[in-house]
Amino acid sequence: MATVVLTSAIVIAAICGVIARPFRWPEAVWAVLGAAALVLLGLLPLADAWRGVAKGFDVYLFLIGMMLLAEIARIEGLFDWLASFATVHADGSATRLFLLVYAVGTVVTVLLSNDATAIVLTPAVYAAARAAKVSNPLPYLLICAFIANAASFVLPISNPANLVVYGGGHLPPLANWLRIFLLPSVGAVLVTYFMLRFSQAFVLRSERLATHAPRPELSTGGVMAGVGIAVAAIVLVSASALGFDLGLPTFVSGLICAFAVLAATRRNPLDALRGLSWSIIPLVAGLFVQVEALQKIGTVRWLAGTLEHYMASLPETTSALSGFLVALASNLANNLPVGLLAGGALQQAHAPGVAGAAVLIGVDLGPNLSVTGSLATILWLTALRREGVTITSWQFLKLGVVVMLPALIVALGLLTLESR
Repeated sequence: MATVVLTSAIVIAAICGVIARPFRWPEAVWAVLGAAALVLLGLLPLADAWRGVAKGFDVYLFLIGMMLLAEIARIEGLFDWLASFATVHADGSATRLFLLVYAVGTVVTVLLSNDATAIVLTPAVYAAARAAKVSNPLPYLLICAFIANAASFVLPISNPANLVVYGGGHLPPLANWLRIFLLPSVGAVLVTYFMLRFSQAFVLRSERLATHAPRPELSTGGVMAGVGIAVAAIVLVSASALGFDLGLPTFVSGLICAFAVLAATRRNPLDALRGLSWSIIPLVAGLFVQVEALQKIGTVRWLAGTLEHYMASLPETTSALSGFLVALASNLANNLPVGLLAGGALQQAHAPGVAGAAVLIGVDLGPNLSVTGSLATILWLTALRREGVTITSWQFLKLGVVVMLPALIVALGLLTLESR
């Protein structure tokens, strides 16, 4: 009993550290400290800790590959060009700019994952909004946060959490993925747009944009980066269709694209490597170790047993309720550890596809409720602070209730209808 209590306390403390970042230490420090404490106190054997780290190998490769693709595109100005493209074609209309930025954010999220939208598109949107003489850029910046999660289950590659929930090698093939998630994801993207647009209607109506915003030219490196991303997307979608793990193809695609662009532009490779958020790897590894500890004390087994019990008598209700509970839990404990726990429970319970799909929707879409729900939203908030833009947790929560809850209801509703 003491082992269960102490293990749970360390994991909860580590997750709180990841979310709150005491002393302004990076999220990864708290995740690694939690994992180290579990091993040093004898609560988790070192061999089990390494096994937990190894389970995330496919996720690490996926993250590095995606970060390489995104960083090369950022260095070569592709995201700045996309944001300025939206500004120029808005033709002075704030509502049209809102729609165009939303469309760009959707494409970036679907092809480069939600973290790329938060990290590299947010500063580009801010710069484009300033160039268009926007008096209040926040409505456009909010798009980057909300679409990063709302569009993150269109494809398996759209969110690292997708690999976490399905345990990497258990990802459904692309045809099955689209059959399950295409309709709910379209519903989530559309409802998120309309609710976010409704919430910002007053600001947008009073906004007047410059009609002659500067339009930067896309460099040769930017064109190559765009082509590289398109090719990588085709490779990854093909790998998903054939049922392969996505980590290695993503890593190789990122390396090839980065090498080709850097060689053509004669840039120093260290510039690209320095721009990567390397701390995300130990962060995810630390979370994998903590979930391994929870599995050792029976938490995952208890969750699996509870899920099995209710799925036997109320499958549809249990699936939908699981999605809602996971969505709420993601805002309390961040969606990565919640996704790891939920994924482990699903695999142990051998839960049917609809339950797994509902949980994944909750993990991906649920974090739109709070600023601490997902790593993408935390990264977005950091990008905002760098630009001198502030939004409080309470402001985001009020907006999240208006935007996320209807989108989640629609997505889970469409999933239920589809399963029938």
